[in-house]
Amino acid sequence: MKDIWTVKYRPDNLDDIIGNEDSIDMIKKLIQSNNLPHLVLHGPENTGKASSSFAMAHEIYGEDYQRNFTYFNASDFFEQGKRYLVREKRFLRILGTDDPKKIKKSVIAIFKEVINEYASMGPIDSDFKIIFIDNAETLNSDSQHALRRIMEKYTANCRFILSTTQPSKLIAPLRSRGLQLFFTHVSADKLARFIRKVADAENVQITDDGIDALTYHSKGNVSRALHTLQLASLRSKDETIGPQEIYDSALKETSENVIHLFEMTLSKDILEARKFIDKLILEEGLSGKEILLQLHKMAASSNESDETIARWTIKIANADYYMTEAANDRIQIEALVADFCL
Repeated sequence: MKDIWTVKYRPDNLDDIIGNEDSIDMIKKLIQSNNLPHLVLHGPENTGKASSSFAMAHEIYGEDYQRNFTYFNASDFFEQGKRYLVREKRFLRILGTDDPKKIKKSVIAIFKEVINEYASMGPIDSDFKIIFIDNAETLNSDSQHALRRIMEKYTANCRFILSTTQPSKLIAPLRSRGLQLFFTHVSADKLARFIRKVADAENVQITDDGIDALTYHSKGNVSRALHTLQLASLRSKDETIGPQEIYDSALKETSENVIHLFEMTLSKDILEARKFIDKLILEEGLSGKEILLQLHKMAASSNESDETIARWTIKIANADYYMTEAANDRIQIEALVADFCL
């Protein structure tokens, strides 16, 4: 089975991280000082926050870093709920059942219990362990206050890394517990050098125009660039990859459920559209922002008039703004569908 390049080329150490030099240098200094505090990593999606955290753990703990490093995705807890919890085998002992209907506790109560239990466990052959919580902005106020108390209680033997795209949604006491580091997408020239390196390693022939097209499409998103390049290499096989191959592969990145959602929205079938929203969020695990980006791509590539596309784009932009300020992505996607149907 062919390796997924986003996994294959995930950095094992901080020196392999592309871009965000200031934040990476600060993390290196903290590791060298043996005085790592709690961290709050913030910035757009796919800017290296998770990769940097895993690389940091690898450097601190070595090959067996997973003994002292625990990963939680807050959005899985609070957007998928009990259906996610019963799928995670590591929670079975705490839940006592794999049937979501038999779980009497609320998701918030389970989250508190899980984090408290993992934080209370002592580190193995180390001064401290690390708990990494991704998408921390999805935690509600009650959960955040509980997390703050846990951080205070176990600060002697546990460090927390919170990753978020919306730091303003974290309560002030939680933000103040950690050193805040900003991450952003990489520059075009750094991404281009990385693409050439991967292409050489994979024996993929790509033209300079192809690299320009890929950097333009990726907008500094390394994960998107790798995914598109791998798709293009599979479609082109032994042929040279140019701008057209990148364009064709970029179109294939759109989920079929997004295509159906777009079609149902245009046909004003709200009930059917809601079914595809469920599939995108619960089955595919896409965030609201990711769904909006794909809907925008669908709108921009449609055969409608410029005026119609501009009107759609404004509605999608409004939904993006409301999603930044609100807590529930699903509600904003449904509101967008209803707005399209007007």
